[in-house]
Amino acid sequence: MNDFYKLSATSLQGQPIEFNNFEGKVVLVVNTASQCGFTPQYAGLQTLHEKYHQQGLVIIGFPCNQFGKQEPGDATQIKQGCLINYGVDFQIMSKVDVNGKHAHPVFRHLKSVLPGFLTRKIKWNFTKFLIGKDGNAIKRFAPFTKPQQIESTIVKALQNKS
Repeated sequence: MNDFYKLSATSLQGQPIEFNNFEGKVVLVVNTASQCGFTPQYAGLQTLHEKYHQQGLVIIGFPCNQFGKQEPGDATQIKQGCLINYGVDFQIMSKVDVNGKHAHPVFRHLKSVLPGFLTRKIKWNFTKFLIGKDGNAIKRFAPFTKPQQIESTIVKALQNKS
């Protein structure tokens, strides 16, 4: 079994989510924040979710407060912000750290297989990691890369037969 599928996380509603449930799917993992200059990317992520969910795309948002304290809210506030402001209905997890000694295992794994430019650290909110149907990491996208700019890479991954 691929290491990605051995991971798990807790949903914003407090439910455990086992990543082996995503075998055979294309997964986009994003560290998010509700008070960030990139927060409007929620709308683009939701568009991708609506367009490709039925074809096997899973988008997972991980709220993070490590960059400029841009995700200060609790689970209820995060849920309301995502839902009310952007109509998000893709999977949002509980708030995590993505860097440092308390970094969530999902991000420790993703940073090890897709290190960033010059450093493995995640530099800001809305860093995106695309994982193929086989659980292998395909590409890491910078925070300023808008969801619509990665659509062709997602489509290619969805068309892959693995």
